[in-house]
Order: sequence, then C-alpha cells, then structure tokens
Amino acid sequence: MFHQADLPEILPLFPLPGALLLPRSRLPLHLFEPRYLAMLDDVLKIPGRLIGMIQPNEVPGRVGTGLQCIGCAGRVTQFSETEDGRYMITLSGISRFRIEDEVEGFTPYRRARVSWAGFERDMGPQDADTLFNRGAFMDLLARYFEARELQTDWETLKDADDELLVNSLSMLLGFEPEDKQALLEAPSLSTRRETLVTLIEYALRSGGETEIMQ
Repeated sequence: MFHQADLPEILPLFPLPGALLLPRSRLPLHLFEPRYLAMLDDVLKIPGRLIGMIQPNEVPGRVGTGLQCIGCAGRVTQFSETEDGRYMITLSGISRFRIEDEVEGFTPYRRARVSWAGFERDMGPQDADTLFNRGAFMDLLARYFEARELQTDWETLKDADDELLVNSLSMLLGFEPEDKQALLEAPSLSTRRETLVTLIEYALRSGGETEIMQ
C-alpha cells in the first residue's frame, strides 16, 4: 500500500501517445525498445517499481519532443519476458503527478522531477459518482458500439462498479491523445464521466473512425 510520503521526487517517464493510465486502473504494455528495457531493469531494482506514463505534447517549431504537464504513475505489478527478449508488463495506477522539470542524466530514458500535490485523492478509496445515470449511459454506449460495429462483454460492463466502468472505457476507447489527456486531468469521477459522455456523443454525431484499442 502506497502512501503520499512513499512517492519519489524523481520518476522515470514512458511517453506514449494515446496511452492512458488512471489511478486504481491497470494498463498492459509491451516493451521492446532498448531504452525502455533498460528503464524496466532499473525500475525493478527499486522498491516502489514506479513508471510515469505521460503523453508527448508536440509543439510546432520546437526542437525535440515535449511532454504534457500531467501524467500518471503506475507500479509494475506483472511482467513476463518473451523468448526474443521483449517484456509484457502490467502497470497498476497509483497517482497522477505534475512534471516540474526534466532531469538530465546518463539514463537512455527520460526522467523528471515531479510533484504529487493536488492528487491526494488518487491514493484514497474509490471515487463515487452520485449523479451517474447508469441506464442512460449504457444506452449511449450501446449506440456507440453498434455504430462502430464493435463487440464487448456486456455482462462484464454491467457488473463493473462505476469507477471501473468509467475508467476502463476512458482507457480503452480510441479517442485522440488530447481527449485522453482531458480524461486524465478530470478532477473527479463525475467530471471524467461527463467528459467521456461528451466524447462519445461527439463521435456519434461526427461519424468518425474512433475504434477500440486492443
């Protein structure tokens, strides 16, 4: 069990467009680039085993790849090595963080000095959404899946608690990276659910090519 005092000041970063990790959620990842294999090797030597998931933030005219200000740290809770040296890992979301500045060093991967202030609720109990109209939400979701000709396990979705349902869909539905960032930065489950509904309604109106990410 993590406490705020256990969180490190410096965090290794894994910039990945469109990938979203949320507190109390799990994200499977496939590592094969040498720099991220080196990062995993280093992370597994540290008790906390934390990796900071962050989205790139490309700015026209700027040299190098910028980063969004807010990401989410996950603890490596599962990992397995394939025969050709790649790794399949699972990150369990612990807390969001805000980048203060990048740390120069000799690691092949990026690191940053981070602040955890303002995200204390991430390490608390599950968030509640007292205004959640689950029936209307599931109807909207069914229309979306039908329009996209997507399949899902509806029984699992119906059985999921509110936070697991909203967070899982936020992570899995193939929205644009900036939309994923908005879902990440939502201050509460209610605002994340409202953002998710807006994105789904917009996708239905626009008839875009949003798909489920496997």
